Amino acid sequence: MEPFVSRDEMIALLSDLVRIYSPYFREKDAVEYTYAWLKENDLPAELHHFSEDKITRFHGANVVGRLSGDGNGPTVLLNGHLDTVEICEGWTKDPLGAELIGDRMYGVGALDMKAGCAAMLLALRAFAKSAKRFCGSVVYALVSDEEGPYGLGTDALIRDGLTDGVDVAIVLEPSSAFTDNAFPTLCLGARGGWKYTVTVRGKASHGATPEKGINAVSEAAKIVLEIEKSELRGHERLGPGSICVLEFHGGGYPLSVPDVASFSVFRHTTLGETKDDIRREVEEAISRAGIRGEALMAFREAPNEGCDGFEAYVVPPDDPYAVSFKESASSVTGKPVSLSYFNSLGDFNYLATRAKLPTLIFGPSGGNYHSPDEYVEVESALQTANTLYHFLERILCEQKERGEEKRWEHYTL
Repeated sequence: MEPFVSRDEMIALLSDLVRIYSPYFREKDAVEYTYAWLKENDLPAELHHFSEDKITRFHGANVVGRLSGDGNGPTVLLNGHLDTVEICEGWTKDPLGAELIGDRMYGVGALDMKAGCAAMLLALRAFAKSAKRFCGSVVYALVSDEEGPYGLGTDALIRDGLTDGVDVAIVLEPSSAFTDNAFPTLCLGARGGWKYTVTVRGKASHGATPEKGINAVSEAAKIVLEIEKSELRGHERLGPGSICVLEFHGGGYPLSVPDVASFSVFRHTTLGETKDDIRREVEEAISRAGIRGEALMAFREAPNEGCDGFEAYVVPPDDPYAVSFKESASSVTGKPVSLSYFNSLGDFNYLATRAKLPTLIFGPSGGNYHSPDEYVEVESALQTANTLYHFLERILCEQKERGEEKRWEHYTL
């Protein structure tokens, strides 16, 4: 089909975004650029300010806007994050250079997820220019701090009511890249997860007579080994959860048996697993370890209710929005669309489980996200933009032409 967004438009906008240094908590320049771009292109835009003063003391802003039609139809939320991870070591390309080699554009955040944000912006501009009449509305949010520990940008959207009245959410994360599937891939769910810490208290003694003490480091290590042996529940679509030990601390005093040690774990969860399940899993591991001393498990402190962790979710394959989006992707790309599921977590978990929205994840292909020489395949980013345009035109304009000015029904998660 005829594209509504051009390759030159994609390269120009994506290059600008990649050249902006915007690690989480320091994405102000990317926010300001995006706000100005929307204004320059006659698209509604506001800065949605938020703050978190309990843990991070971060004061940030999201860029939000709304296109409203003249009839009663679906409200579509488009979500993307403007922040990136920090620049790591090992780059052979300029991480802020937006270097284009063949179809690959290199740069930190090029794939995760400035290409998705560029696709959203260009699709919005094309839709606003071409859709003379439509029903329903499009709400869009380009947020801060997705890569940070709490997802404060989208958390603020939900807490401040900006997701109220929305019918479906589309998150433009790189679904093909994250699932190792060929483009196009539509993700209909994601695993969740929580971080916790286990602290072990032993008894100090001189290092020459360790038998008189209780070595907290050794006892903590026994627990780690038992936790990693835990039997994990599976799910037919999301698969099983996973356990990753992130940190281990303890000891350090000369010739002294360490009396305190701790380690932290990130526990990815599958559908149906809860914090109570994780706590029970850790308690059983402690029991199996048969340690001397005391062990205490605690989940991480959360700045706001609801963002202490992420719940897993699944959207049914026959959800009408999922079916329509899949058909749009196939029409634009001329290829079959594979259905898959994210094995990690993000703002889409909040939108699905806290805002109670059927949340679809669709984005470009590429490689090396969160790694040196991250790149996005520009053609897939372009087709992401045109798929999104096609989907908006289909569900907001075509039903207007057919006189179907009503909200779509969808499954309740």
